[in-house]
This record gives sequence, C-alpha cells and structure tokens, in this order.
Amino acid sequence: MRFTGTAGGRGLRTAALTTTVLTASALLLTACGSGGGNSSASSGDGKITLTVADFGQFGLKEAGLFAKYHELHPNITVKEEVTANEQDYYPKLLQQLNTNSGLADVAGVEVGRIKEVVDTQAGKFVDLSKSINVGDWVPWKEKQATAKDGTVIGAGTDIGPMSLCYRKDLFQKAGLPTDREAVAKAVAGGWEDYLRLGEQYQKKAPSGTYFMDSASAMFNAVVSSDSQQYYDAQGNAIYKNSPAVKKGWNLAAEAAAKKLSQGLPQFTDAWTAALRKGTVATVACPAWMAGQISTNSGDAFKGKWDISHAPGSTAANWGGSFLTVPKSGQHVKEATDLVKWLTAPAQQAAVFKAIGVFPSNQGAYQLADVKDAKLPYFNNAPIGQIYAEEAKSIPQAVLGAKDGVIKDTISTQINNMEQRGTKPADAWKAATETIDKAIG
Repeated sequence: MRFTGTAGGRGLRTAALTTTVLTASALLLTACGSGGGNSSASSGDGKITLTVADFGQFGLKEAGLFAKYHELHPNITVKEEVTANEQDYYPKLLQQLNTNSGLADVAGVEVGRIKEVVDTQAGKFVDLSKSINVGDWVPWKEKQATAKDGTVIGAGTDIGPMSLCYRKDLFQKAGLPTDREAVAKAVAGGWEDYLRLGEQYQKKAPSGTYFMDSASAMFNAVVSSDSQQYYDAQGNAIYKNSPAVKKGWNLAAEAAAKKLSQGLPQFTDAWTAALRKGTVATVACPAWMAGQISTNSGDAFKGKWDISHAPGSTAANWGGSFLTVPKSGQHVKEATDLVKWLTAPAQQAAVFKAIGVFPSNQGAYQLADVKDAKLPYFNNAPIGQIYAEEAKSIPQAVLGAKDGVIKDTISTQINNMEQRGTKPADAWKAATETIDKAIG
C-alpha cells in the first residue's frame, strides 16, 4: 500500500529484516490490563471492539499486534480503519474533533500535524502521561505532543532518523566509492558535499540514470537536520528567513539547475516507476524509506542498494507519528491501555521487524530485533546500528501549526523548478504567496 502524506510525513512499505529471534515472551512484555470512542462497539456479553484510525502503514497490523492483543485480552477485538493518504485523513479527523462525532477510540496523528492538534484540540484528548512512562521515548518526541498545561496527548510510535540509500552498482559504474563507510566520508561535509558527489556521478552516469530522485526530498532532509525550521519558539512563522529553509532551497535550486535530479515527487506513480526501472542512484532515506525502495524496486535490484550515514555531522529526523485517545470514546480506559501496549518496547521492535519503521521508545533499541537488525535487500546494511546512532543526536525541532502546509507548498515549487524550469525567484514568490494565504 502506498502512502502519499505531507512532505514531512512518511511512506511506509514492508521491509523484511534479519535479526536474532525475539522470544515469544518478549512480545508479551508490558501486557496491560483491560479497563471508554464514538465508533467503538460493545456487546451484551462484555466483549468490545476498539477502533484504531490511522493512515499509510503504521505496521501495527502487519506486525500481528492486533491479533496478539486479542489473544491477551479475549474480550477485546481491535479493528483498524486505514486511510491511504494522510492529506485525506487529517481534514476528516479535524472535522470529527470539531463536531465531536465519528471519532475512533484511538486516532493517529502525523508529526507535521501534531503541533496544530496540541495547540487547538488538546482538551479533547486523554493525558497519556498519567498511564505511560513518556520518559522512555527520545526526549524531543514527548515535547512534540505536550500541551501548554503539561498534558501529553500523543504516544510516540516511530521516528525517522536520516540515512542515505544508494545504488552500489551505479556508483561503481560512475567511478564513485561503493563501500558504505567510504560513501559516508565522501559526504561528511554536508549536503554541499552530496551535490559535489552528484556532479561527479553525472560525468560518468550510466545512460538514463539520475543521481537523486527529487530535489524536494533533499530539501526536506536538509531542513529536518535543524532545530529551527519553519517556526520560532514563540509560534511565529519564520520560514522566509529561516537559515535552514534558505539553505535547503538554495541546494534544491542548484540540484535542479544542474539536473542532478530526476525531478520526481516522492510516492507518485512516476517515482515508483523510476525505482522499478532502476534509474535513481540515491534517495534521502529516513528509516521508513527503505521499505518504499525495496518494495518498489523489486527483486531485480536486491543487493544492489546499500545504506550509509546521511550527509553532514548533524543528525536529522524526517517523519514519525503518534497515537492519541479521544476523551469522547465509550471505552477510554481500554483504548488507553491499548495505546500503552502498542507503543511499549517489545511491540515497537516487532513493528520495526515487520516493516522497518524505527521506534521512538528507547527501550526498544536494546532488543535484538532492533540492535542486530540488518536489511538483506540493502546488502545487509546494519540499520539497527545506523538508525540508533542517528536517533541519539537528533536536535529537538521547533514545530509549528502549519508545518505540513509549508513543506507541501515549498516542495511543489521545487518540483516546478525541476519539471517546468521555473526560475528560483519565481518559484519562491509563488510558494510564499500560497503559504501566506494558507496560514493567515
């Protein structure tokens, strides 16, 4: 299933991992007791159905967690309601919150939306800090979901520590280093080094191939490595003067001008086709992206992809979501218990093993299914080690209410520079005019 969410969101596809075996008892860790969602159901015999509304692919069902929870709690059945596109999901969630009707027992919220929900809807959600040890998450994850009154309305599911996915065979043909450590060294100076590597690639690039898939994807990766992105700590939109945005924009404009990119918006049909045809040499690669690449590239390119550290010395996070519990539910206690269990270390490790999304719960990093994880498709890249190292040094980013809108709009104009040859000045003007109208 393809996900095309906000530019800062995630697209999730199944990625098989090889790890040491997680014991059955580990999967039963943190099993919580039963304990009220507008859409939940009860029967006369005490059995209830809890609904979990989310988008894209959270990996909860794929990891078998809903079935496992039913085994642990025979009186509870969990039903997942999935919307493929987060841009369709979020307006519906806001409407349900505003009318206080149709809400699921558990609702997912994407990181690009969490600030708006925290600022405008916090009172409609359960304070999860009363039942979950939020200190187990990477520190900045808790703060993203914390309201002004100190309540924590979302339990962190995944995060998106950044790496660089690259085609070893194409690099070799272009005379570039192929060992993952050598690649990391080549881009150690930052995304500027990444573009220089792209220029080297272009000189001997195999016919019909491009160094990167999308300059807008690189833009998001650049911005994601900075603590101040589109808003300041006071909640003011500062994207026009943000050093991170300026840097990302200028690098994207340079990539477009030098035709280092194939100019394909991620998650579109053209993008998936390019992966299938093998025309892309590198992709800015948050943890969840590996699944997209392996699924869309197919068996023909297994072992030809590899994963290295992202350019530069500053770690970045791109993506991640939360599970929330609306107060209006009929089974709030049971829903809260479910969220606590789903986001505990063993369950997050199981999701990582199933689809490759990286846990936000630091307790999962010591479990075999995470710390020893390798991706056969990516030349057995030690992703557990790579992502854990990145996750520990990701700066706390200031989130804004309209982060998603700003990212989407800027990405669209970068695509116009790539695809239509729009001049950078004209593209920037169009982006800022659209954003200013949207955010007021």
